[in-house]
Parts: sequence; structure tokens; C-alpha cells
Amino acid sequence: MGESISEATIISWLKNVGDKVEAEETLLEVATDKVDSEVPAPCSGVITEIRYQKDDVVAVGEVLALISSDGTAEVKTQKGEVAKTNAPQPTTAQSAPKPVQLKSNPDAFLSPLIISIAQKENLSLEEVQSIPGSGAEGRIQKSDVFNYLKSRKYPLQRNPQLAVPSAPVSTYPKPVINFVEGKDRIVEMDRMRKMIADHMVYSKQTSPHVTSYIEVDVTNLVNWRNEVKDKFQEKYNEKLTFTPIFVDAVAKAIQDFPMINVSVDDKKIIVHNDINIGMATALPSGNLIVPVVRNANEKSLSELAASVNHLADSSRNNKLKPDEVQGSTFTISNVGTFGSLMGTPIINQPEVAILALGIIKKRPEVITTEKGDEIAIRSMMYLSLSFDHRVVDGFLGGSFLRRVGDYLEKFETTTAI
Repeated sequence: MGESISEATIISWLKNVGDKVEAEETLLEVATDKVDSEVPAPCSGVITEIRYQKDDVVAVGEVLALISSDGTAEVKTQKGEVAKTNAPQPTTAQSAPKPVQLKSNPDAFLSPLIISIAQKENLSLEEVQSIPGSGAEGRIQKSDVFNYLKSRKYPLQRNPQLAVPSAPVSTYPKPVINFVEGKDRIVEMDRMRKMIADHMVYSKQTSPHVTSYIEVDVTNLVNWRNEVKDKFQEKYNEKLTFTPIFVDAVAKAIQDFPMINVSVDDKKIIVHNDINIGMATALPSGNLIVPVVRNANEKSLSELAASVNHLADSSRNNKLKPDEVQGSTFTISNVGTFGSLMGTPIINQPEVAILALGIIKKRPEVITTEKGDEIAIRSMMYLSLSFDHRVVDGFLGGSFLRRVGDYLEKFETTTAI
């Protein structure tokens, strides 16, 4: 499922207990916060047991089902009865997780999400710190806590001095929502919207957001693109939108300011060598997904156009692959496609900055010419950069943003396609 994925939700099983399957035949469909995927059978045989059902959230590494490779085994029915066949039931896999042996680690890092879960489940600090972490450098992840909760039988006695500190309780009462029966309606959040909501709240709780703005004159860029887009289509069989040009400018600016292309791991800063640009893309459902243009700084404009068009088309048709929606190191969000003048985007964790590009709009502007100051019709747009003030200060954030603007403003109209 990819390095950044720790769990997935089962969407549907395409096979049942007792069904024969061929190697590489699709068994089930699963969904992560990144993309929906099909899980193939690792071998041919008969399904003898299914351990998780539709809508179950399963940690990466868990056994989903058992397959008898020779087609003869004890088959567990959906109700739990066992139908006898010739071969013995596989005994290597265990359906119940082993009880966790508690050994507190006072140095264990607890994220706001882990603390929130601990408070909800009434876990002591000692108990949380005893959970083995499966993340980088043993960091405790959400799936680790849930696995522990499944396995523990006797909760520790709560020690007031060791209790996880509770969040401040607001004295402001929760506003009452007026619901008019027969007029208003309730719409349940779908799975992806719930994940997006959790991700956005986590980002705001994790990173102190600061947003800077600049205005850029993209008249030369717009004129060049309008002039060559038909020739570009004929030569490369690809549409030339503004997005690959924006990606190219961002990749160049990242090379100039590599400390914007980083992630934060506790007190360490991870500086990424690869420049992988995520593109916030709207799906037909209204949800957002972030496909990734990998190694954007190494691609020509035609290669960037091909990558952008492929990812956009795959997003619209729900055909993105897992590796196409992970590994981004910086994200752009073209809010101008919705007609927005500018935006204040939320950082796509674990990145430290995200760039919003507003609508390109013609306006009368004062420009300096050989004759002096004149008023002319120019194509203008706003850029806004939200950055994590823990590691990106105003100088770095402002300088990077200005450099992106310079690359767009100084676009060469003699650029060959």
C-alpha cells in the first residue's frame, strides 16, 4: 500500500468463503486516505476463512483471509461453522492478536492524535507509552493504539500523576443547530470526506500556519501559452494548461530554496532530495485528492504536461494507482480554477508549505515603459503560500514565494516547444 500507509478500509469482498480463486485474481477492494485499490490473491486455491468484513479498518500486515493452496482444507462459513475437507486448517496464522507486554518508554513521542485517542479510551500515560510503535524510529501510530486496545484485557489502574493531560475544556456551549423537519436534510459524510476532515484538523493542530501573499503579472506567460497551445497539442498530443508551467516554476524555486522541501519529524528536519509536486485535484464527488508529479525538476515542459494530464484524467476516473498519490514533498492548489481570487490553503502534512494560485484576471495596471509610467491591460494573479512556522520563517517563506512569482513574471516569450 506504500510506505506512508498504515491501515486501509475494506470496501467490498469479490469472493466468498469456499470460492476457488486463481493467483492474481482480485479478492477484494480496499480504500486508504489516498486511493482505492484492488487486492489480488497471492496464490491459487480455495478461500477457507475471511477474517475482516466490509467497512472494517485493518492495519497493514494483518491477515485478511486464509487460502488453501491445494484447494483442500477446513472451510469456515460466515456463521462460524467448519465444513470438513481433506487438508488440515492452516495453523501458522493466528486470528487473535497476542496480548501486549507492558514496558513503559517515557521517551515515546505522543502526537496530538494519539493523545486524543488515549483520552477517549481512558488510557494512562504509562499505558500509552508502553505500546510498541510501528512508525519511523518506533513512533506510536493510530493503528498501534487500536491494535493494543483489541488485545488488552485488564486496563491499568489510572494514576492521576501519569494521566494523559486533558485538553482545555471550553466554557462556551456548543451552538444549537436548528433543524427544520421536512425542509432541512442530513447528509452523512462519506469515507473520503471523513478522512479529509481528520487530515485538515490534524494539520492545523500540528503546524502553526502563516500565509504570505504576492501579486504577479503573468501577461507574457498567458500570451505565450495562447499562441503555442495548438502547436503544442499537434506536436505532443497533449493539452497545454497552465498547471505544468506552474509546476515547473515551483520546482525551480525549490531548487533555489531547498529548505522549503522538507518534513518535520519531532525535533528533526528531513530535507528531501527529490522534488515531488502534489496537485490538489477536485474529484467529481466534490472531494479532493493529491496526485503527485515525481521528480518535477527533471522533466521538460512536454513531460510535465503529460504527467499533469495523466494524473488529472486518472483522478476524474478513479484510476489513480497508490504510488501516484503518495510521496509528495510540496503541494500546489490551483484555487483559480474555481474562480477564487486567492486562497489560504492548509498544509498537506507532513510537508511544511503549500502554494495556492488564484484566478488569472485582466486588470488595468500602472507599468513602467520607455515613455514613463503608463496604464495598460495586464493579466494578473495572486499567489499565497501557507507555511509551517516551526521550521519556515518569514524570510524563507517570503523569499521562496517571491522567487516563484519571478519565474512566472519573467517567463520567456521565445520559449520553444
